[in-house]
Amino acid sequence: MEEVFREALNLLNKGEPFVIATVVGTKGSTPQKPGAKLLVREDGTGVGTLGGGCVEGDIWFAASRLLKEGGESTITDYELNEDIAAREGLVCGGTMYFLIDPVFDPKLVMQPVSNIVGAYDGSASVGLATLLKPSQDKGKTGDKLYIGEDGEVKGSVGDPLRDKEVADSLRELTDYGRVKVLVTQDGAQVFLEGYTTPAAVIIAGGGHIGKSLAPLVKMLGLRLHVVDDRPEFANKERFPEADSVVVADYAEGLTQLDIRPNTAVVVATRGHREDDRALEAAVRSPAGYVGLVGSRRKTILIYEELLQHGIPLERLQAVHAPIGLDIGAKTPEEIALSIVSEIVAFREGRPGKTLTMEGRYLQKLALKVGVPV
Repeated sequence: MEEVFREALNLLNKGEPFVIATVVGTKGSTPQKPGAKLLVREDGTGVGTLGGGCVEGDIWFAASRLLKEGGESTITDYELNEDIAAREGLVCGGTMYFLIDPVFDPKLVMQPVSNIVGAYDGSASVGLATLLKPSQDKGKTGDKLYIGEDGEVKGSVGDPLRDKEVADSLRELTDYGRVKVLVTQDGAQVFLEGYTTPAAVIIAGGGHIGKSLAPLVKMLGLRLHVVDDRPEFANKERFPEADSVVVADYAEGLTQLDIRPNTAVVVATRGHREDDRALEAAVRSPAGYVGLVGSRRKTILIYEELLQHGIPLERLQAVHAPIGLDIGAKTPEEIALSIVSEIVAFREGRPGKTLTMEGRYLQKLALKVGVPV
């Protein structure tokens, strides 16, 4: 999404119109999730993706026609039935809902778009709310409310009471860069988007686990920072994937980085003393995810020290220790896989359990084909 807003700001500065199509909802199995965006320029070229194939092609056509003929924001759905999925080589079948949002007047969206780009660059987190389905004849599809860098609420989604409800919900998303559809008390549907600096992982410790974890983090498109007090373990040659490498005492090094609620800190140093300092700095930060590599016994000893240092028990209860999902990991590579899997599950608010097919579906299938149950 970042490239979409950077290009939107570029076009706004030039005074050129464009359309942004956004996935605002899905049902079943689909190639993209809510929040995915495609920007279509006046010349028919674009930035971003909605999943490719005929889905993207049809939305692209609708956006191009809207730019040529004019019109207002619209909501459309697209059903990925079996025929379409087979034709496009997809193994999915569901419904996608799109907001097709034209921008003809730069003045209407210049400030929100500028703030969103600023959030990506490290400024304050911001939020954007777009009215999808009005209710009680209040507002129209495409109306917008946003929370700027100063925290002030601007714009409207059709009604003062609705605006307050939407703004309160929007504030909960901004620091995490999340999206959701809100059904307001008066029945309106509003799409909420939070924008902040891209999610990051900080590895405190440049040893074997950190070395194995780094490429997995970058493969997921997350920013990566490495901290170690030993130059031979914290350098760009050892961690070419890293956005930054800090050589410093762990406590000091963590304070040098921009840690936000969508930051994950993995403590994997070489010993108890270093783990203690690194974990204390991590739990004193606003990091949403903090994990500690090590045995349960080591964790208990470190927790005892941190409680004596005034760290609240509630903060320690939120630490993932021992870190990672329980997959029986033994090697540094396996441990890294379990860690990054847990980070993904945490970001998505999922329990990290197996996705084995439920028995009721297998029973229905067996009955359908005549196999004894």
